[in-house]
Amino acid sequence: MSVSALTALSPLDGRYHGKVAGLRDHFSEHGLIRNRVKVEVEWLKALAAEPALAEIAPFSAPTVAELDAVVASFAPADGEAVKAIEATTNHDVKAMEYWLKDRLGHNAEVMKVSEFIHFACTSEDINNTSHALMLKAGRDEVLLPAVDKVIARFRELAHQLADLPMLSRTHGQPASPTTLGKEMANIAARLIRARAQIAAVSLTAKFNGAVGNYNAHLSAWPEFDWEGFNCRFIESLGLEFNHYTIQIEPHDAMAELFDAIGRMNTILIDACRDLWMYISLGYFKQRLKEGEVGSSTMPHKVNPIDFENAEGNLGIANAVLRHFSEKLPLSRMQRDLTDSTVLRNMGVGFGHTVLALDSALRGLSKLEAEQARLAADLDDCWEVLAEPVQTVMRRFAIENPYEQLKAMTRGKGITREALQEFIATLAIPQSERDRLLAMTPASYVGKAAALARAI
Repeated sequence: MSVSALTALSPLDGRYHGKVAGLRDHFSEHGLIRNRVKVEVEWLKALAAEPALAEIAPFSAPTVAELDAVVASFAPADGEAVKAIEATTNHDVKAMEYWLKDRLGHNAEVMKVSEFIHFACTSEDINNTSHALMLKAGRDEVLLPAVDKVIARFRELAHQLADLPMLSRTHGQPASPTTLGKEMANIAARLIRARAQIAAVSLTAKFNGAVGNYNAHLSAWPEFDWEGFNCRFIESLGLEFNHYTIQIEPHDAMAELFDAIGRMNTILIDACRDLWMYISLGYFKQRLKEGEVGSSTMPHKVNPIDFENAEGNLGIANAVLRHFSEKLPLSRMQRDLTDSTVLRNMGVGFGHTVLALDSALRGLSKLEAEQARLAADLDDCWEVLAEPVQTVMRRFAIENPYEQLKAMTRGKGITREALQEFIATLAIPQSERDRLLAMTPASYVGKAAALARAI
């Protein structure tokens, strides 16, 4: 069976391939090989540009340009050529090294120093740096822009609906009113904080040889400051240098990133479930799309499928991301290979997260507030004003205010008329009595509107 979107094993490469296309350039095997080539080329350029390493002649401007072009023009056909060499070497990094030497075989300057390609490197020096570059690009170029769109939509809803009163439901029961916009602002605020934590993770890389001690480097140039040189090299790639490692970079920064994404995903799961409930309660309706079907047998259905799809994909993403953050920092003694196959699945965690963000944004774009339904719910729950009435009674030292209102309202509704009759009997200043008499469930929203507009 030929591989296509219809026959792909993973839905990320099948049904949803178009929605995660932006990640493919970063997390595919082609993306990994391209980053390996980039690291090898940049390392060779850095060695050649260092005057203290006299045996490596500096490159001319045309040769530097050609080296840069090798990276910039790296195409799927080049990746296939590397894979063909790997079929013989059974070693992916060595195959890439051989391909690079062959690709530059016509360049006399490079060939004079060809043995400095992969100089003093263990494969993990190339791999861990490549993985860090992949994660940085995937985060900054794909994930965070998708998060920003979702945050922007929640902020937009917060502002649009800032003044629209809504009955809160703590424990699923009627509670002090809020506004629909304030509830959207709550979600936006949580996502803004989570986004900042994702962006703040400093991705680390090591470039210190087989077991992290510069053994090979110092065997060739024992007086040279390899630690400082290699640190500057890694920082030139936009990464943080990790000075203390075994053969592999310990992946602690990766775990921080995956945990941060997982925390954001948990916030989104919470949001999707709440939005699902608001739709179920009739607080939101969903705009119809011509030609869509909600049920194969019930023509009236308009299901909240976007939020359900998002919730499901966030769950898959978190299952994978949690495994990454728990497994990757573990390595037996100086090295084992259990991280290798796990790291090849980084795109899966990112993919289901990006897919979920797309679904959530699509669902958010369909929402329209049902003002009549919101107003009816509020008007049916005058008992929520027991809170402000007993609070004002406390202010004026009326005995047992909480207990009086509890006896009147707990577990049962109360009419507007009955509540106002009770307020009229209170021994409080007339201005306070008038303020309570004018209060309605819809007006008892505190600073909700102002908070919603401030996000």
